[in-house]
Amino acid sequence: MPGSSISATLSPAAPVRMARSSRGDRFFHSITFLAAMAIGLLFVLVAYLLYRGSHLTIDKFGWRFLVTSTWNPVTEVYGALPFIYGTVISSLIALVIAVPLSIGTALYLTDLAPLWLRQPLASIIEMLAAVPSVIWGLWGVFVMVPWLRDNLFPLLKHYLGFLPLFQGPIYGVSMLAGGIIVAIMILPIVTSVSREILRAVPDLQREAAYGLGATRWEVTRIAVLSYARRGLMGAAVLGLGRALGETMAVTMVIGNRPEIAKSLFAPGYTLASVIANEFTEATTDTYLNALFELGLVLMGVTILVNIVALILIKTLETPGSRRA
Repeated sequence: MPGSSISATLSPAAPVRMARSSRGDRFFHSITFLAAMAIGLLFVLVAYLLYRGSHLTIDKFGWRFLVTSTWNPVTEVYGALPFIYGTVISSLIALVIAVPLSIGTALYLTDLAPLWLRQPLASIIEMLAAVPSVIWGLWGVFVMVPWLRDNLFPLLKHYLGFLPLFQGPIYGVSMLAGGIIVAIMILPIVTSVSREILRAVPDLQREAAYGLGATRWEVTRIAVLSYARRGLMGAAVLGLGRALGETMAVTMVIGNRPEIAKSLFAPGYTLASVIANEFTEATTDTYLNALFELGLVLMGVTILVNIVALILIKTLETPGSRRA
C-alpha cells in the first residue's frame, strides 16, 4: 500500500526531529516577535516620558502652545510656533538642495562613472556620513557662514531680491545657512540609499530601452528613474527624518532667534536647537516642562511629516512596483 510504504520509509526518529523543529520554529518566532515589540514599546515609553514631563505646560497653555509665537522664560509665557516654523523650513531647504544632488550623484555612480572611480567615490561619500555633527557646525561657523555672507547671499539678494525670501539685512547666520548645513549632512545618506536603489533596477530595463532606440537620457528618465521613483522617495524621507532632528550643526549656524521671518537671511530657531541651548538654563518647573513639550512636538512633527511622505510614496506606486 502507498501509505504503508511511506510509513516504512520514515525512521523512528523522524517524529522526534519534527517535534524539535517545530519547537525551534516557535522559539524563533517568539524571539523575533519580542524584538519587534521592544521597538514599539521603546517608542511608547519615550512618548510617555515626554508627555509626563510636559504636563504642566499642556494643562496651562493647551493648544495655544502650538500657535503662539512668544517665548519668554521671565514671564513664563511659552509658544512653540517659531521653532516649528524653523524646523520645517530648514528641513525643506535641506531637501530642496540635497535630494537633486544626491540622485544626480547616485545616477553618475551607477550608470555613468568609469568602474575605477565608482568605489573610491562611493567610499568618500559614505565617510562623510561619519563626520560628527559638531565638526560640521564648526566648519559651518568658521568657513561656510563667512563665505555665504560675503559671496552667495549678496548674489542671491541682487538677482532674487524681488522675492520676500531674499530680502532684508544679511547676517550670515540665518535660516538659509541652517538649511544648507543640514543639506550637506543628509547628502551622504540620501546618496548612499539612492545608489543602492538604482543598482537594484534590473539591467533588462535598460537593455529594453536601448533596444527600442532610446538615448542615454531617455533610458535614465524612463527605464531607471521611473522604475525606482518609489524607492528614491523613500530615500528622501530618510533624509527628511535626519534633517528634522539635526541639532548641533544647526544650532551653531542658524542664529537662534525665536522669531518668524519671511526672509531666509534672517536668523531662526529649531525645536532641537532650543532644547539643546536652553535645557541647562531651565530653572523653573514650567520652563522645564515647556522644553519637554517641545520634544513631544518634535516627535509629533516627525511622525506627521513621515506619514505624509508615506502617503506620497503610495500615490507614486504602480501595480508592478509593489514589493512584499
